[in-house]
Amino acid sequence: MDDNLKKWLPWIAVAAVALIVIIVIAVNSGSDDEATSTTVASGETTTSAAETTTTAAQETTTTASGGEAPEPGPLGAVELAAGEDIQIRSLQAITGPVASLGIPNQRGVELAIVDVGPIKGHNVNMGTAMDDLCSPEGGQAAGQAIAADDKIIGTIGTSCSSAGSAAIPLISDAGQVMISSSNTSPSLTSDKAGNAGIDWRPGYYRTAHNDLFQGRAVAEFVATELGLTKIATIHDGSVYAEGLVSAFEASFVDDFGGTITLSTAVNVGDIDMIPVLTDVAASSPEGLFFPIFMPEGGFISTDALKVDGFDAITMIGADGILADNFMEIPETKDTYLSGPDLAFTNTSVTGVSSDDFLAAYQAAYGEDPTAPFWAHSYDATVMLLTAIDAVSVELADGGLFIDRQALRDELTATSNFAGIIGSLTCDEFGDCGAPRISVIQNVTPDDIPNSKANVVFNWQP
Repeated sequence: MDDNLKKWLPWIAVAAVALIVIIVIAVNSGSDDEATSTTVASGETTTSAAETTTTAAQETTTTASGGEAPEPGPLGAVELAAGEDIQIRSLQAITGPVASLGIPNQRGVELAIVDVGPIKGHNVNMGTAMDDLCSPEGGQAAGQAIAADDKIIGTIGTSCSSAGSAAIPLISDAGQVMISSSNTSPSLTSDKAGNAGIDWRPGYYRTAHNDLFQGRAVAEFVATELGLTKIATIHDGSVYAEGLVSAFEASFVDDFGGTITLSTAVNVGDIDMIPVLTDVAASSPEGLFFPIFMPEGGFISTDALKVDGFDAITMIGADGILADNFMEIPETKDTYLSGPDLAFTNTSVTGVSSDDFLAAYQAAYGEDPTAPFWAHSYDATVMLLTAIDAVSVELADGGLFIDRQALRDELTATSNFAGIIGSLTCDEFGDCGAPRISVIQNVTPDDIPNSKANVVFNWQP
């Protein structure tokens, strides 16, 4: 070996060892960087729902408050940065003739957000109020917008079942949840005999009653209280109206031996109701059940007085027209209207009673609610925010982790939840409401509060 090489050999060995140490440190540092790079500055996880190996809701993992972000479940998760708002949405009918139904629902959301307050240091943001237009087209358009926003956790809506049937597939597929305060069609949940409705999707819940109950209640009222045996029905082709008419007809015939003299329909947008009312009169019913919306419901009431024989026909509507803009029409005098029982004696988990809510509503908006589902909307929002609070995980950096599957599991497991409308317990198809139905008679169109208080029948299963 060359003498010069012998002289430098020890130094070469030292350098080699140092190089190995540097490489080991670099590899370890790279691993640490990779382990912490699953979140980005916006607070969103870069691990997609498709990449997670979790396959069952029970396997969704959580960590102690103040820790690192858990592994997302099968539907993914929303991760918020410190101080970032929790995003929910209100999707209601807030324009057009059905706005009298949707606006009180939206205001129920607003008041509930105030009463619940921040969740683990994060404010709740309703964003811009969205309009379901009480139509499938409106529900689909809004549903697409909501589903496309991966920061939205849940939606309170829709006002109308037809809008809900179009919105929920999109919202469900996005892993989000929707809780409605006034959708009542059985198709959105179940037949109450263990079978899912044709429009049911996972992630859908409601605090409103299932119209299988309302249909039975109206049938019992008509048969036992009014003593009528022959009824004609009109629906408007909507998911709500068709579902309620079907429930009523089945119960009236099967349970009470009644006769349906004519089952017919009008179209949304129809103005002239005289032809269909002429057909109704020709079938010689004792009463007409027309659970539709405005303005068609109003046109039926005004045109009925122009058709021979209608002065002897009892008019019966439902919660779609249990609204001020229908009841104030003079021709609706003496019409019976079914809907949720508003004799609330319960207090929400927020400590708010119906009297407290109505006082706050009057103070905030300068009027009373124009439709009956205001408390259902408040309870739906409180239920959603309480579930978010229960499943959310505080992170070490002040952020918040909300697993979507865990949220659905928490809502589905809701039991004996204290709401203004009563104790709420959800079944596997999302029916959570207290199915208490009342019927009022509109004796004073010029004094709507008096008519709304004129309860002539109460029913519960």
